[in-house]
Amino acid sequence: MTNARFVSPDEIRSAFSAAMSAMYRDEVPAYGTLMSLVAQVNEETLANDPALKERLAATDSLARISEERHGAIRLGTPAELAMMRRAFAVMGMFPVGYYDLSTAGVPVHSTAFRPIEDESLKRNPFRVFTSLLRLDLIADEQLRAEAAAVLAERRIFTDGAISLVEKAESEGGLTEPDARKFVAEVLETFRWHDRAIVSADMYKRLHDAHRLIADVVSFKGPHINHLTPRTLDIDSVQDRMPAHGIAPKAVVEGPPTRKCPILLRQTSFKALEEPVSFIGEDGEWKKGSHTARFGEIEQRGLALTPKGRGLYDKLLNDTRALVRPAADGSNSAEYVAALAQVFQAFPDDWNEIRKAGLGYFRYSLTAKGEAAAGYKTDLETAIAEGFVQFDPIVYEDFLPVSAAGIFQSNLGDDATQEFTASPNQVMFERDLGASVLDEFAHYAAIERASIEACLSVVDLAMAAE
Repeated sequence: MTNARFVSPDEIRSAFSAAMSAMYRDEVPAYGTLMSLVAQVNEETLANDPALKERLAATDSLARISEERHGAIRLGTPAELAMMRRAFAVMGMFPVGYYDLSTAGVPVHSTAFRPIEDESLKRNPFRVFTSLLRLDLIADEQLRAEAAAVLAERRIFTDGAISLVEKAESEGGLTEPDARKFVAEVLETFRWHDRAIVSADMYKRLHDAHRLIADVVSFKGPHINHLTPRTLDIDSVQDRMPAHGIAPKAVVEGPPTRKCPILLRQTSFKALEEPVSFIGEDGEWKKGSHTARFGEIEQRGLALTPKGRGLYDKLLNDTRALVRPAADGSNSAEYVAALAQVFQAFPDDWNEIRKAGLGYFRYSLTAKGEAAAGYKTDLETAIAEGFVQFDPIVYEDFLPVSAAGIFQSNLGDDATQEFTASPNQVMFERDLGASVLDEFAHYAAIERASIEACLSVVDLAMAAE
């Protein structure tokens, strides 16, 4: 039971998302440029596609587009991950999905913290893709031990943040003054620090092992490395970025351009080279630089079933067998052409996708269906006769190959390294202190509940003739 004096987790998440966005805009001015560009493209897209605007409004999804963004952080220890889970829970964000990025040459595994309930997603769908460094994948045993020792000494949460998390857990929530304090205290974990906690020599050794390892281990906290607004037309944003002084990565990650968007498409601009300082043996700070933070944009489409995801993965692998995208973008045109050609095997019509069982849809009664009295038929007939309509369920999660592609393109063209593929969800959940939600089961439950809401017309026992 929620105490009326407590601020809702949705409100806390909204406040935190806004505070994070303002902080990142100050730290990385190009992010503000990106936000303005995305807002402009979204406005134009809706003006040019009244049907899309109508369906977004009808499904109560229009308002969330401008508020929608995700962030990404990289943590160093199980204790950091477990505490982060507890802090996000105060904001109504829970771990969904397990992502092993070692298969793509990035020594982390990850989950996404996000709201789960439909009303919470509509209120503010803020997500944070959260990665845990796999120290076990560092081949150099001495470097691994040194990195572990550095990480064991740092404290990424303020005492105030920990105290307020514990208070929320013990009392069942936070009052308004405590919620404001909580947002300010937790925001400190994500702030940029330009003074390293390792020497320049150790930074170089970590960097040589993998740039991402240097990013995780070398600083006081897991600075937010990007915030991502959602666009309704990622190709338009990609094309316009150079005119706004932003150089995009060569290839949009994910599926090709389609009439019916599926899963997730992402692009980004190159990570910034930023000044940092390293403590010298003489105790003086020495100037250096570090590259980690970048800007990213995403376009979200339909959530796919296991069958649809299997087809997507096969087609992506088939494409990469023909043309593997070079990190420097030198063969981007060939890759984009191959991707479009291969993906012709994936239906590009909502009803075809639905009938083939490739995607998840939300069903609802039409005005005709609402007015029907004593009429019962099977689902397909109800749709054909205009009693029931369907809308694609938005994919709220991530794609490991795309995430790795974004990481690598922003870590530098020479950053790709080989690691033994070693997914370990059991270890990750042990470190997390909780199980991650299975996204397929979650989307299936949403679809099933929407069908059950149509039972005044739909008889699930009936089969289409």
